[in-house]
Amino acid sequence: MINYKLTIAALLLPLCAGAQQLRPFTLTGQVKGLKDGYVYLSYTTGGRSSHTDSALAKNGEFEFKGKLPQPVSGSVYMDRAADYATADICEVFLEPAVMHLQSDNGHFKGAKITGSHSQEEQEELNTSKAVWMEKLRPIYAAYNKGNNEYIAARKAKQPDAVLDSMKEQLTALKDQMGPIQEEMGKEDKKFIAAHPNSYVTANLLRFSIMMMSLKEGETAYQQMSPLLQKSYAGIDIKRTLDQLRKGSPGNPATPFSTTDINGQPIRLSDYKGKYVLLDFWASWCVPCRKGNPHLKELYATYQPKGLEIIGVASDDSSKDAWKKAVTQDGIGIWRQVLTGQEMDKVMKQLPNPKDIGENYGIQTLPTKVLIDPKGNIIGRYGADGSNDEEMNKKLKEIFGA
Repeated sequence: MINYKLTIAALLLPLCAGAQQLRPFTLTGQVKGLKDGYVYLSYTTGGRSSHTDSALAKNGEFEFKGKLPQPVSGSVYMDRAADYATADICEVFLEPAVMHLQSDNGHFKGAKITGSHSQEEQEELNTSKAVWMEKLRPIYAAYNKGNNEYIAARKAKQPDAVLDSMKEQLTALKDQMGPIQEEMGKEDKKFIAAHPNSYVTANLLRFSIMMMSLKEGETAYQQMSPLLQKSYAGIDIKRTLDQLRKGSPGNPATPFSTTDINGQPIRLSDYKGKYVLLDFWASWCVPCRKGNPHLKELYATYQPKGLEIIGVASDDSSKDAWKKAVTQDGIGIWRQVLTGQEMDKVMKQLPNPKDIGENYGIQTLPTKVLIDPKGNIIGRYGADGSNDEEMNKKLKEIFGA
């Protein structure tokens, strides 16, 4: 599954003004062998925003001062232009406290942080996952290298056959990561169970909630303490659940009106009296496109019995790629629309009533939402719902063999 709205740089939602008192923090650093120059500290301030401060390092020593309402995740680094995946970065859980960063090898990566209780908890978690991280590291490095090569090839307008081959290789690397990430996920769950009141736990849930069903996510949120529910991560989790709820079984389908790939008007209400499967996908989503042959089989079997499919693509900024994928995969046999996402609104956390994906709480791709003839959602299939086997079973139950 592919995260739809979350990237590694995506940050957290803001607290209400004045909800928590700002308290001072100090982070001193001593890095032997560090060249003189500016060191940067970036950390979450809410929403998709962060604060970046600078301090001049001399003889390997530097100091940051600021104020925080709560523990937050951050990072210390020197090269602002470096690739995050390969940069010399020290990740730190800042607290309103006096903290110290120590390194004896001239690098930030692997530095020791003292003075932060949340950092101690984070290191406890990191230790439990160390063996899996070691296995993941070379695969991730290969993936990052391959992804950069793919981006360069796409900019150079290499033939589709070359680009497709490169995407297949990237997918194979992702498949290798899967079992390792599952083991790491088990360690996360153990930590969450053992540390229900930790800000590290809240930060973990903030990311993993996107891969949970509504019921599982609501249970995890309810187990958080009131303090954590009011934290940056807690507010973000609640927002994700509120969106997911709109696109989950037991709720009415949010109506939409737009134009399809051929410029023809289309409304969800046009399909009243029929079962409708909304297929949320994207041209760049390899798992989405791998599933298209099966989706075509389902359409051939059940469309004569009353099933309709509407493809909703997250390709608003790459319409040519969208149209090419529809043609290549032969999925123009059902209506195709764009989700209506406007990135300027997404980055500013502004609501967008025209964004079909937002109205159905789409967090990962592919995701499929099944709507009954009365306009109610009766199935959700993807990383945050049931699987495709359950979808097949449901359709067979509705329409027969």
